[in-house]
Amino acid sequence: MTAIPTLANFIDNAFVAADASTETLAVTTPHTGAVIAHVPLSSASEVDAAVRSAKQAFPSWSQQTFKARASVLLRLLTLLQAHASELAELIVREHGKTLAEAHGDVAKGLETLEYAASLPQLASGHVQQVSGGVTCRDERIPLGVVCGIVPFNFPLMVPFWTIPLALGMGNTYVLKPSEKCPLTMLRVAELASQVLPPGVLNLVNGGGRVAELLVDHADVRAVAFVGSSGVAKKVHQRASAQGKRVVALGGAKNHLVALPDCDVEMAARDIVVSFTGCAGQRCMAASVLLVVGEQPELLRRVVERAAQLVPGSSGSLAMGPVIDQAAHDRITQAITHAAQTDQATVLLDGRTSTAFTAQQAEHGGFWLGPTVLQHSGSADQAMRQEIFGPVLSVLQCRDLDHALEVENSSMHGNAACVYTRSGALAEYFERRVGAAMVGVNVGVPVPREPFSFGGTGESRFGYGDITGDAAIEFFSFRRKVTTKWGEPSEKSWMS
Repeated sequence: MTAIPTLANFIDNAFVAADASTETLAVTTPHTGAVIAHVPLSSASEVDAAVRSAKQAFPSWSQQTFKARASVLLRLLTLLQAHASELAELIVREHGKTLAEAHGDVAKGLETLEYAASLPQLASGHVQQVSGGVTCRDERIPLGVVCGIVPFNFPLMVPFWTIPLALGMGNTYVLKPSEKCPLTMLRVAELASQVLPPGVLNLVNGGGRVAELLVDHADVRAVAFVGSSGVAKKVHQRASAQGKRVVALGGAKNHLVALPDCDVEMAARDIVVSFTGCAGQRCMAASVLLVVGEQPELLRRVVERAAQLVPGSSGSLAMGPVIDQAAHDRITQAITHAAQTDQATVLLDGRTSTAFTAQQAEHGGFWLGPTVLQHSGSADQAMRQEIFGPVLSVLQCRDLDHALEVENSSMHGNAACVYTRSGALAEYFERRVGAAMVGVNVGVPVPREPFSFGGTGESRFGYGDITGDAAIEFFSFRRKVTTKWGEPSEKSWMS
């Protein structure tokens, strides 16, 4: 029988085993529930070692030119592209995504790496003569050691929202991957050691305590966090109280609005992909469908398409499991509460799906089919709280203004989408919706580089968006230099 490995931290371009007495957590594969690794809950001294390595690497890394750092990032891009299939398979194994979704996870992460390789052009400063013989210029200066704390749902993409730009700007980095899905980024760190100098990228495993140690560490200058809204708010408060830069992305409750003139077939297909992709475990997933007017055919097609999905890792109709038993229990409890307490009508019940229950009975794991709930009011718990699973709540609205009222009453402000053939109605929606990322006939309106990713309200706390030009600002400060050259006798207002 093959021994189950205990994972190591990655510090100074080498794997560093945890102390033998260190407590560990089990990493399971969601397909069967089998334990595939043990992840250590690193100690304060181990966190300090990772930060110390990053601090020691900072002077030489930050003194390299933008062009030199971009060259390293391009080599890293080429290396990771060559290992894309291996990384995707790791994501499938530890997270449960379908293979196509895992390849998308890798591709989106590498897209930010491509963007960061353009920093010599994107982050150039400005020079201007401001007076006779007097010139001002500004330049972007890295902060120092920065850290990232990430969730399980995108093992590679979410860490890469920040790592490439942070490194490209000249910072050094300490990552705490999710304790549920650490394998992918450990492999990335190992590969990156072929091109990155020691200490530039470090990885330290652990849970909430390790996150707190990183946020509190005196040598960590900035914190990038992605997770639930409750924890994001606490991280923002904790880091801000210490004068650190922090961007903390939280949860979401994304609304799709279907107008009577929408393309029913296209909208139904898009809606199902949006709420079932990655088993609904993504902050851009559809949570609520607001149907304007009577549209029974649209609802019929949504339920019909969702019911066609099957458990698995490959194929156009495949949907993977949820991450663990706790998630499975939480999602099923939310469905039960909606049906029994809020009196929602269950149009499709993932708890009793024949295909998904058979898969779980035969192979184990954490399988749950798609669920569609029809509500009579917007105050229902499932209409307002993030479920983070393959569950779609449906509410009929009188008109577009009613739908906007429901959407804008949400405490979250991540994403919203409208399905329509009318440019005028789409523009009306765009100008009045409260979400920060808006789609028109696009159910998962994730901005592509160079556009930045970030929500509003309870979906984001802190300093700007987490990608794009906002991240360039986040991971640097501006040094302003004023210069005067002239004869010693020459005087000006700058003398």
